[in-house]
Amino acid sequence: MKAFAIEGAYGFDNLRRVERPIPEPRRRNVIIRVKAAALNYRDLEIVRGTYHTRFPLPLVPLSDGVGEVVAVGEDVSRVRVGDRVCSTFWQRWVAGGFEMAEPDYQLGGPFDGVLAEYARLDEQAVVPAPEHLSDVEAATLPCAAVTAWHALVTEGALRAGESVLVLGTGGVSIFALQFAVASGARVIATSSSDEKLERAISLGAFAGVNYRRQPDWANAVLDLTGGRGVDHVIEVGGPATFSQSLRAVRVGGQINVIGYLGGTEGFINPLDIFRRQARVRGIPVGSRASFEAMVRAIRVKQLRPVVDRVYPWTEAIDALRYLESGNHFGKVCLELSG
Repeated sequence: MKAFAIEGAYGFDNLRRVERPIPEPRRRNVIIRVKAAALNYRDLEIVRGTYHTRFPLPLVPLSDGVGEVVAVGEDVSRVRVGDRVCSTFWQRWVAGGFEMAEPDYQLGGPFDGVLAEYARLDEQAVVPAPEHLSDVEAATLPCAAVTAWHALVTEGALRAGESVLVLGTGGVSIFALQFAVASGARVIATSSSDEKLERAISLGAFAGVNYRRQPDWANAVLDLTGGRGVDHVIEVGGPATFSQSLRAVRVGGQINVIGYLGGTEGFINPLDIFRRQARVRGIPVGSRASFEAMVRAIRVKQLRPVVDRVYPWTEAIDALRYLESGNHFGKVCLELSG
């Protein structure tokens, strides 16, 4: 089979097309023929070599994929040959709190990922894809969508009438916007682009704030909420934006720390958390149970992911560079032919 692997050293130049044997299913494993994959910021950092963990090479990257089950190992009972399934990021986090996850079983590093024609997955680490979604759309779900769902619903217990602040318009933030609107919440989005804010409003956001024109965007959020602040924040900027997120959240509100697109350096005064009585939590994607609950909601609401661009999988480097540019709105995906 054909695959892309990081070989020898990290960097775009070392993400190379390779030939490998089609994997054989082991006990309680399934083999999928990959139909589509989606990119996450983690994938970009792993390929560049800037991720906080360096995994042994060679490594087939990417965690988000959808495919058809073409072979099953001994004692597999959850799926059958012919089923269309999504991968899960955590190969061994079925349900429960994060203490149930095993750090060594993350897809796309340290486990080989789905940037290949075939992939071997644990039968406990696949979820049936929603029938109404295309392969490309279904491939967007494993990380970005589950992260947003886990933050707002599984952990956040989002309720109708509450308010949600989403930072930026990448995959996690746009899924959070969609889930919040579907739940009857009011969403405020931030972006440096008025065009992107208009698109967010077309998806149901209540208002948008251009942080380039309004660098003190927390005040704008407070104005939009009558001085109260929002109930939930989807914090993807990291230390560079956290202090403003803390000012924008209501007393006793929730901040979900997900990413660090604004960089890893910054100063946070823990007394500010105390003063706001904010509940701050890290969101490490989510369990398979969260994924399955999310899929049920997607089916009922007939939600469709927002896909910005689709590249042939052989143009994975171009797709990663586009993701790196930050010009995307929603998800960047790869499609496998045949």
